Amino acid sequence: MLDNELDRFFFKFEETNDYMIFETHQLTPPIGDYIESIFHFKDFIPDHSIERVVPTGHVFIIFELDDILRNTFDNSTLKPKNTFTKAWISGIHKNYISISAHQKSEMFVIQFKSFGTYPFFHFPSEDLSEKILSAEEVFGEELIQLRENLLKQKTSQKKFSVAEKWLTKRYNESKTPSKELLSIIERLQKEPVTNFNKVIESYPYTQKHLIDQFKKYVGVTPKYYQRILRFNEILQQVRQKENISWSQIAYQCGYADQSHFIKEFNHFSGFNPQEFIKQEFDKDEPNFFPLDREG
Repeated sequence: MLDNELDRFFFKFEETNDYMIFETHQLTPPIGDYIESIFHFKDFIPDHSIERVVPTGHVFIIFELDDILRNTFDNSTLKPKNTFTKAWISGIHKNYISISAHQKSEMFVIQFKSFGTYPFFHFPSEDLSEKILSAEEVFGEELIQLRENLLKQKTSQKKFSVAEKWLTKRYNESKTPSKELLSIIERLQKEPVTNFNKVIESYPYTQKHLIDQFKKYVGVTPKYYQRILRFNEILQQVRQKENISWSQIAYQCGYADQSHFIKEFNHFSGFNPQEFIKQEFDKDEPNFFPLDREG
């Protein structure tokens, strides 16, 4: 989620979770240039127990502060697949994932911008692509100790201060992406999908160099990143329209034909467009879709 999407998401649930705490924290440069958002929530009460999460192009460090075990599930059978506790890292995903949602949960999350992990992690983002890893696998005991420190803090603001100090300590300016790469990423985020080739060709070095830089800093190729951006743009359009014309959306988003659009929609969400509307996911938040709303 982008930061404004997070605000909408939790505002919606605060309406029915009277005692829920939700706080966000914006960082200042230089580390703020690479972090989308930091947020803390407590006493969240979802109306489901399993949710589908679609790719957004971000990497997350996630801390549970409630001692509740979290699960990922097989996307087809929804049987438990892996279990996570204390702290873990979710890399950039190319496909949707299924995760557990819990009553009265408390979590603290650091959301990195699409190009933001390398200055802090000091290894290529590609190493995390399509993976959810325990904190110990990536940082040893470092994040577990950070979690213990977060637990000691009584307020969200004090937790943010602890996390900011950790990020500042980890930050290495020599590992930041080049201005040429940042320019390409920014243009892909802002310009129409039909400009893709033009944007890529504006890179001053070789296309192989660009692909290598994308894998290092973003975790996927420029083309795949553009596909993720385009799908998220579709979700935004669907939420904003009362009368949806799938053919018009497919055309506006640069798909060759409607069958290609449907295939891509299913790839990223696990639903075909008509099923998506029937389940009223267009009324939910853009990246989280309940699979057992009565659960």
